[in-house]
Amino acid sequence: MIHVQVAHGAGLFRSALVALLRVEADLDVSCCPSGPVVEGPDPAEVRVADAEDLASGDLVPGRPGCPGGTGGAGLLVLATAHRPGVLRRAFDAGALGYVDKEGSPGRLVEGIHAVAKGERYVDASLAVGLLRATEIPLTPRELTVLSIAAEGACVGEIALALHLSRGTVRNYLAASIRKTGARNRVDAIRIAHGAGWV
Repeated sequence: MIHVQVAHGAGLFRSALVALLRVEADLDVSCCPSGPVVEGPDPAEVRVADAEDLASGDLVPGRPGCPGGTGGAGLLVLATAHRPGVLRRAFDAGALGYVDKEGSPGRLVEGIHAVAKGERYVDASLAVGLLRATEIPLTPRELTVLSIAAEGACVGEIALALHLSRGTVRNYLAASIRKTGARNRVDAIRIAHGAGWV
């Protein structure tokens, strides 16, 4: 019996995944909302999470009871190939398995079995996305500046938040525009968000 914990920020999807997986006779399935939960008597061997929740911070790696948390469970994420930045953050969170959200339920079950054995599992449709995830052209600081700018902050507010000079913030924004091939700051934010970098 493989103990699986499903974690998803949206209750409807979480419930649907749990119902789908409970059909499998060799899976013991429980669920975890966005917040921390207490481990049951049988700790999870595999944790299934939406990569978007990991990227948004709704499911924080290392938070007890959630993906990447304590207990040594393998992390399997549901993702799409067109958001390589999200795949990168899932990789950084220690994901062992990657299943395409557009794939069949059978692929999810295969992924769970592989991760339960400690094996890496990557849907073929996500392989190119994972390769692209290594090609993020922006530095971590440029990504931070862009993500704060995406919230509507002006140069002065970004400088204050990051303890930088206004000129340095302008340089980071200019580099982000140049590296993404954008026309302006708004276009750079759109491109970065579309790729899942911010």
